Amino acid sequence: MMGSMHDTIAVGRLLIATPLLDDPNFRRSVVLLVEHDEHEGTIGVVLNRPTEVPVDQVLPPWAGLVTGPSVVFQGGPVALDSALALARIPGGSGGASGGGPVGWRALDGLPAVARVGLVDLDTPPSLVAAELVQFRVFAGYAGWNSGQLRSEIEEGTWYVVPAVPEDAFIEDPERLWQTALRRQGGDLAFVATFPDDPSLN
Repeated sequence: MMGSMHDTIAVGRLLIATPLLDDPNFRRSVVLLVEHDEHEGTIGVVLNRPTEVPVDQVLPPWAGLVTGPSVVFQGGPVALDSALALARIPGGSGGASGGGPVGWRALDGLPAVARVGLVDLDTPPSLVAAELVQFRVFAGYAGWNSGQLRSEIEEGTWYVVPAVPEDAFIEDPERLWQTALRRQGGDLAFVATFPDDPSLN
């Protein structure tokens, strides 16, 4: 059986942890895919793991731009000492080049997420500040070798669904898992009602 379109691994898709996934790094996580290559593998950012660390402790110049909560999020278990940032720019034409501000790079791929991209944190914030609608900083990322993510999906570890731009900047990240499942409708909306820890019931 061929996987449905729903199982397509692509930049701009969300991975939503299924209730089977109990690895503490990824339990009930929602991951936005930011790079994918059949040979090199896949990189994603966990969207719903806020830390207690204020952005102004680690990246003071950027703190004023952050979409609340104004903390660093844990993007995944890999390279926790490195930061990456996602930002959304206004719809419409972009700058003269149409490509968005200096230091901002659209996620290759889907039009729905076309206004969400990665920000180079070495760029002076003043060059991009005026053009960022939403902005969030992540420490670390999630990575899969070629073929590894596909086999996890086939084992029933992840649902693959389209992202919407709001996902990366949701004000209440604790609710993202349920929110993203619920909007899929059908069986996935039902999964959203699963108790957080079945063993406690």
